Amino acid sequence: MSSAKEIKQLFADYVVPSYGRFDLVFDHGQGSYLWDTNGKRYLDLGAGIAVCCLGHAHPEIISALTEQAGKMIHISNLYYHKGQGRLAEEIVKRIGRGKCFFANSGGESNEGLYKLARKFGHESGRYEVITALNSFHGRTLAGIAATGQDKVKKGFEPIMDGFRYVPYNDLAAVESAIGPRTAAVLIEGIQGEGGITPAKVDYLLGLRKLCNEKNLLLLMDEVQCGYYRTGSFCSFQQILKGVPEGKDFLPDAISMAKAIASGFPMGAIWIREPYQDLLGPGTHATTFGGTPLACAVALKVLEVIQRDALPENVLAQSVFITEKLNTLVQRYPRVMNGIRGMGFMLGINLNTESGVFSPAKGNPSGQFVNRLSENGVLAIPAGASIVRLLPPLNLSRAEAEEGIEVIEKTAASLQ
Repeated sequence: MSSAKEIKQLFADYVVPSYGRFDLVFDHGQGSYLWDTNGKRYLDLGAGIAVCCLGHAHPEIISALTEQAGKMIHISNLYYHKGQGRLAEEIVKRIGRGKCFFANSGGESNEGLYKLARKFGHESGRYEVITALNSFHGRTLAGIAATGQDKVKKGFEPIMDGFRYVPYNDLAAVESAIGPRTAAVLIEGIQGEGGITPAKVDYLLGLRKLCNEKNLLLLMDEVQCGYYRTGSFCSFQQILKGVPEGKDFLPDAISMAKAIASGFPMGAIWIREPYQDLLGPGTHATTFGGTPLACAVALKVLEVIQRDALPENVLAQSVFITEKLNTLVQRYPRVMNGIRGMGFMLGINLNTESGVFSPAKGNPSGQFVNRLSENGVLAIPAGASIVRLLPPLNLSRAEAEEGIEVIEKTAASLQ
């Protein structure tokens, strides 16, 4: 086993320094836990940033990988194979009538949405996409152009044309931004990198009505907030649950990735009728998207989620975690001042005005996450003041209790 120092030196010598990494070097994982090279165990409430939906080293994922690898790993999209057709069918069943395109990441999936919007508006000279401030849509050149955060654009100017930004959850702002070149509106069901902010019911319903009236595509980025992270397959399904007007709500296209294959690289877009055939032969492609290996894993993920009633687990454990966190907010007001989000996409809002966080030590979110990791729990910062909890969907009650205990210990040490 290489030492942490040796591994970090390899990164310093040979890996492009494009990430701000925490001072942690991991060796292996099992279930909801990771172990570093020194043998210390961590409860992983970040799940690879909402990716490892079944935790680490899940035996059925291992079996699906090895079995399919022994049959056929890659054949290219010049040919048919059963797995891709079956996976597309399973996704369509969970959303609505339409078709799927498979990619390798969230960034790629969102590229498919931008191209769909341009193809849709091409004949009428429309190509602009309205997106939200504080949104995040990936790191490609089009992705950073779509993202409503200036920090991701610095150093990559001139920014690609075709995107306009308006405040999130502000329907009037969207309507005011629509112009003769507008082709689509793109939003996240819950803004993740932007601070765990869910879309409001009236906002979603209003966007659908507005896009219908103005002949625009309504696109949704479900890369982080989808795939049962909220308890429903798509976040909008959970947000609109029980709302009579939301029963028939559908976007025109949805991007997915992260949890789709529980850590195996994969992405997808779903496109509804009547736009499902706009991207015809020669208009969009990928070398590795939808391989037999990726599809086998993704199908196994859906099988395990359904068989083990993990959406119900998300909802039940989320209620427990949220209630406990709200108690901690009352107990440690100088450290926390609110809880936000839904399901297993929760954010702890930190009190940045009380003086418990030192400006000299960086963002409060990073300081809190560092303290959590010292105490054996992994979480993910979102901006300067939000700590994200994105645990695997099969997190147990005992593991949730362990996480709450460590969060309280961390808050108590700060207060």
